Amino acid sequence: MLLLLTLLICTSPSVLGRLEESQFADDIDSDLADFDLGIAPRRVPRQVKTILAKETKPHIQELSIKTTIISRYAFTAVYCAMLNRHSAAAEGVFQFQIPAGAYVSNFTMIIGGRVYQSEVMPKEKRVKQDNGKANNKDSGAASPEPEVEVFRMAASIPGRNRAVFLLTYEQLLQRRLGRYEHVTSLRPLQLVSRLSLDVTIADHSPITDLQVLPLRSNRSTNTATGPNAPKTPAKPEPPITTVIKNEKNVYKINFGPNIVQQAKITTNGILGDFVIRYDVQRDMGIGDIQVLNGHFVHYFAPKDLPVVPKNVVFVIDTSASMVGTKIRQTKDALFTILKDLRPGDRFNLVSFSNRIKVWQPNRLVPVTPLNVRDAKKFIYMLVPTGGTNIDDAIQTGSSLLRDYLSSPDASPNSVSLIIFLTDGRPTVGVTQSNSILGNTRSAVQEKFCIFTIGLGNDVDYRLLERMALENCGMMRRIHEEADASTMLKGFYDEIGTPLLSDIRINYTEDSVQYVTQHLFTNYFNGSEIVIAGKLTNNSAESLHVQVTASNSDRSIVLETDVPLRHRQQETEKHVKAATAAMAAGAKTPGSGVAQGLGDALGTIAGDFVERVWGFLSVKDGLRSRLRSQTSKEREEHIQQATNLSLTYHFLTPLTNLVVEKPEVLADGTMAPAPTIPPSAGEAVSTANELPGDTEDGKPQKPNEKPGSQTSSLSNKIGKVERRPAKKSITVSKTSADGDPHFVVEFPLSKLTVCFNINGEPGHILGLVSDHKYSGVTVNGKLIGAPAPPGSHKQQRTYFSTITIVVDQPRRAYIEVTPKKVILDGRDRMVLPCHSTVAVDSGALSVSIVGKSNVTVTVGGNIVFVILLHQYKNPAPYQRDHLGFYIADSKGLSHNCHGLLGQFLYEEVGLAELPAQADTKPSSILKVKDRSVPVVQKSRRIYSGTQSVDCWFARNNAAKLIDGQYEDYLMSHMFDTGDWPHGTNRV
Repeated sequence: MLLLLTLLICTSPSVLGRLEESQFADDIDSDLADFDLGIAPRRVPRQVKTILAKETKPHIQELSIKTTIISRYAFTAVYCAMLNRHSAAAEGVFQFQIPAGAYVSNFTMIIGGRVYQSEVMPKEKRVKQDNGKANNKDSGAASPEPEVEVFRMAASIPGRNRAVFLLTYEQLLQRRLGRYEHVTSLRPLQLVSRLSLDVTIADHSPITDLQVLPLRSNRSTNTATGPNAPKTPAKPEPPITTVIKNEKNVYKINFGPNIVQQAKITTNGILGDFVIRYDVQRDMGIGDIQVLNGHFVHYFAPKDLPVVPKNVVFVIDTSASMVGTKIRQTKDALFTILKDLRPGDRFNLVSFSNRIKVWQPNRLVPVTPLNVRDAKKFIYMLVPTGGTNIDDAIQTGSSLLRDYLSSPDASPNSVSLIIFLTDGRPTVGVTQSNSILGNTRSAVQEKFCIFTIGLGNDVDYRLLERMALENCGMMRRIHEEADASTMLKGFYDEIGTPLLSDIRINYTEDSVQYVTQHLFTNYFNGSEIVIAGKLTNNSAESLHVQVTASNSDRSIVLETDVPLRHRQQETEKHVKAATAAMAAGAKTPGSGVAQGLGDALGTIAGDFVERVWGFLSVKDGLRSRLRSQTSKEREEHIQQATNLSLTYHFLTPLTNLVVEKPEVLADGTMAPAPTIPPSAGEAVSTANELPGDTEDGKPQKPNEKPGSQTSSLSNKIGKVERRPAKKSITVSKTSADGDPHFVVEFPLSKLTVCFNINGEPGHILGLVSDHKYSGVTVNGKLIGAPAPPGSHKQQRTYFSTITIVVDQPRRAYIEVTPKKVILDGRDRMVLPCHSTVAVDSGALSVSIVGKSNVTVTVGGNIVFVILLHQYKNPAPYQRDHLGFYIADSKGLSHNCHGLLGQFLYEEVGLAELPAQADTKPSSILKVKDRSVPVVQKSRRIYSGTQSVDCWFARNNAAKLIDGQYEDYLMSHMFDTGDWPHGTNRV
């Protein structure tokens, strides 16, 4: 997707060698041209000139960050252009901090004019390292920090050359304390010639209370609220040069300091975090549901509800390692929290080290002025000493809550929880994590939740995370240098005001599938519940939604019917508004790469609801993995989460991002590119055999010697059978391949006709439409690419995705891209296109010849073949794409339609018109009583291995096809809309 941006790579400016210090005074102004600052040299202070002259590592000419937030789901694209001014090769390090909850979705390097595209691969199980591992591969590593992850990639940049790094990541913004917060890290570690940040925010609901905060230098900022929380200015001043615009509920925020303005903030390139906070207006009721392309997302955040009383036990670590700042800040936070307890609440305090101390043994006490005062005395007298007995501390706190909940004083609708804080690992008593977790589950008995807080760097965060997840809570990390008091209070504020408990959200059972988590123990004020799923019933007019929950004094039931078609139109409308705003921003002067970044974001933003579903599904799978009680259950969750990560190209804890690195020679130049045949692995042995078949019928990988073993399939769900591919498959010429060029074979008429479709990137074309009869629909999605040098076209389009939907005897589908095949039949499977494998899934079966083709068989008498066109190091105008061929159409009905399907059972005639006075003889094709002017042409098919003579119809196949090109545009990839057969609106 981000390869669109390669158009933006211009010829590297002429660069000079590094200037000696003695030359600086005379020559630095002329050498500033190397840095492409965008401002006159005379306006650059001497201090900045000196810093630039002394730079030895590659200089960042441009850092452009663009974010589009659509209904709280954020897509961010980072473009970094780095210049090596020196004659010797130098290592360029691209480093960017992303939020810990985000997933990297793409990374590309362009060095020496060559493109190096990343691949997401499953992580191998930890085994002893193989010394024979290739040295020219590297993984984009995400190093965990408390609230951020650092993506880092180093690569050699040839002398006097440029490197471009392209990174995208995605995240779902979480609502905390009544607001969403989007953070962009601006830490390039040097002054940047051109720095820009553009954020576009669009939402279905009106956006409220938007603020841009001053640049934040550290992440231990105040998130607490309430009368005792530190105050922030009523109207914080945004950073210098920030521009905020709002038009029709679409906010555009721009921050673009030039190099001089950056130096006034800091000269080390660590500007800090650019923070945007906002909320949306919400009505009482079921919440906001959005529908797009066969998926839905449901945002539920009720307001104006009475507070549910809570029963809370604070379990606090007082071991020796808490001495000093930690215990002081913990005490300060607890003093503040005690003031915020409500009269209807019950509470107690437990401290632990070697020994366990309970403030009020065997009971929970009501919140009264006297009890709060005595609790503060207990806290004040805490002294750090001894080791860390986590197991006994949890058992004691759990016993207090269990005993209270079984007493007659307990409120039936109250919310019960333990808030557990530690700065270390278990050193006393039970120290094995699995034993502690088992004991905790037995003690909790699913009657209350545990919220865990880790303080510092010597904490077993995996233990705390599993303890929270297994007991309906959540875990929070606090960095060693952070303001623990503020962050503790902020965390308590998030969970201190429960409004609902036992929330269950249900949807029409036969209309949805693969719904993410929809059962929730508690809902806290200022937060938000987000659920996503797939819609399975395309003919349904509405989706019934029911929410049941308990409040302080009653049960609540909310129900509504969501009009699906109307909601899809509304969602499409605000997605269009967001992408239009991004495109408009790209046209502003000085935006440089804005247009390419905007186009790239717009492409994936059009599927944002599906990507929200994928994002949440991966998160659910990772949580389920941690909660698993058996190795089999854990392995199932790992496989499912891994498959989804591969499907959406997410870098997660279960995947690696692998990218080939360029090889730079000792003289600083690029090593020659390896010689690869234009269609490696795609040669055919005869005109009607597909690539990848050898004489003995066994599938052969590209560049593999006959007889060698194929690699095993590493990501699978369900039973996958590996068997030899068929020796050959007879494929008709009827196809859509290349730009795309359509070829239609008429066997009865012994004619072949061809035409082009000049679509737009993002258009989805209906290729085969037989939904009512055989139940089969085939759709193809177009991507754009610049035309090669010398071409008369401004751009080309290719098929990036093809879906085959089958509705009989039960619904199933196959989605094919150049990298993977998603099969959703009896089970959901993700099959990599680089492996050779065959899978039978009931009505659908698929056979993949690695890096060559995919054969899909429906019911035994419908066969489609999809060719995989892949490039190792693509030129800017090359895109991985697909070719679609109909191998067997016997099972398709005579009413079949679509751009290709409408011709399967037609007969055509050819007539030649006599020459006129000033014209040559011309040919007319007779199709369904229509006369279509045609000319003779030759087309290459089957990856260019066969030439076919055909009669070419111009003007987007006008008069040849029923209706017009626009009639074949589908609303989404799984659209099975019917064609009004027999009509012609030309």
